[in-house]
Amino acid sequence: MDVKLFGEVLVTLLVISDPPGMVPIFLALTGAMPKRERNKAAWQAVALALGVIFVFAVGGRQIVTYLGIGVPALQGAGGILLLLVALELLTGKADDPTKQSTSNVALVPLGTPLLAGPGMIVATMLFAERAHGVPGFVAISLGIVLALLLVWLTLRFSGFIVKLLRPSGIEVLTRIAGLLLAAIAVQLVADAVAEFVTNYLHPPPA
Repeated sequence: MDVKLFGEVLVTLLVISDPPGMVPIFLALTGAMPKRERNKAAWQAVALALGVIFVFAVGGRQIVTYLGIGVPALQGAGGILLLLVALELLTGKADDPTKQSTSNVALVPLGTPLLAGPGMIVATMLFAERAHGVPGFVAISLGIVLALLLVWLTLRFSGFIVKLLRPSGIEVLTRIAGLLLAAIAVQLVADAVAEFVTNYLHPPPA
């Protein structure tokens, strides 16, 4: 196994996924759920993210080339989706249990685009292009699995925070998480627009 590549993949994906930063958003979306349902949402989100990342690691370049899309398009789409979720958190619509289910929360926005977002996807695609033979792909695979395992452990054992905050604290946390999520969304869209403008003014050589 390529130990150096493994370390680079693990550190990069942990920095991008930011497990501690995921906790307030995760609790804002699942804090009102029973403990069992919240734990189920955690592993569903990580499982989906793992699947998406592996798909793009194996055939990401072919997928985006075939569809004719680029990284800015992925960033913009992810940002818009996150902004819609952030607005629900800020307005309190996400607190209505009749308007969302555990599986929906786990898949969108937790699994994607929060965990398996543009940054994670692009980083994985770049690492896959650097892999040389079986040792490289083994290193990348183990790095991805270990990074998401650490994310899952962080989310899985964040439940004790719910006990400390109580319902009123969860409501405040939801509004704060909505604000943070909106900021992330705006940054993704801004980066996408900037990249589009840069590519338009300075197109890459054919």
